[in-house]
Amino acid sequence: MASDDPVQKVAISGPTLASMIQRISTSESDIDGLLFGHVNSSILSLSDDDPSTSTANLTATITSFIPAPTKPYFYNSIGQIDTPKLRSLSLPSLTLIGWFSGRRQTQSRPSMREFGVTRSLSATSEFHFPVKDSDSNFHFAPCLFLLLTTPCSSSDPTIHTYEYRAYQFQSASLNFEPRSIDIVNIGPAFRGHYGNFITTSVFPMLPFDTRRNPMIVDTDVSLSDKKKITNHQRHLDLYAQGFDLAKLSGLIGSEAVNYTSSLEDLYSSMLAKLEGLARQVENSNALVIEKENSNMKLRYKVAGLD
Repeated sequence: MASDDPVQKVAISGPTLASMIQRISTSESDIDGLLFGHVNSSILSLSDDDPSTSTANLTATITSFIPAPTKPYFYNSIGQIDTPKLRSLSLPSLTLIGWFSGRRQTQSRPSMREFGVTRSLSATSEFHFPVKDSDSNFHFAPCLFLLLTTPCSSSDPTIHTYEYRAYQFQSASLNFEPRSIDIVNIGPAFRGHYGNFITTSVFPMLPFDTRRNPMIVDTDVSLSDKKKITNHQRHLDLYAQGFDLAKLSGLIGSEAVNYTSSLEDLYSSMLAKLEGLARQVENSNALVIEKENSNMKLRYKVAGLD
């Protein structure tokens, strides 16, 4: 049996939300798609004396999304779900928790069709999923809807603004209820969201010995390889102004203080070079514009429009 308990908060990572906004902004028309993630349950105690007053706090976390190739794709014109197309768009390894819609220059409220799609999706028992960290073994319906819109009017068309709102469909009251969105970023306050993270590749151990010069070439290296290493180091010195690996090794340990001023000078010289390059680009752009204006005047003169 599917649970109709309210979700207190919807969480989504910053990169996932940014990727979704970028996908919508680069699309030629309005798009929609599916949301994947999980729902966690945590016990919130409301009283120190009576443990029976504790309640379950549900948090829905959006981990990924899949945009539909066309709109509409997994539903028809009246909002009924096309189960075979929905199944083909989903991935078996991901849990479907809802869907999203991205539109331009519209009001930030769900439409009647989006209401019908969410209602039909939440009623599809095939996609009900269990709630994590829950004592009672109940399932949850994919009843979340994320709406992303751009303002109807903007004073500056060069500034792209997106508004996003999350809703949960309640089958008991047949109503959309707004939910707060928590943008999850990396940091101490969000470590709970990364508790199940497993690396796909292991970093090799990189031993560092301060007593050994890292630029010393092993004796079994051929003469040609030594020449290549020397040439590479010479090219690096042109950009780093003599800060080779052997000198940079002094940044670790008690000698690091002695290299602070040298690095500051190196940074200042690099900024000066960048400023010089920027001036050259600015001057070259001015020459190009001047040349284009001159060519335009010549074309007008040849055409007899001057």
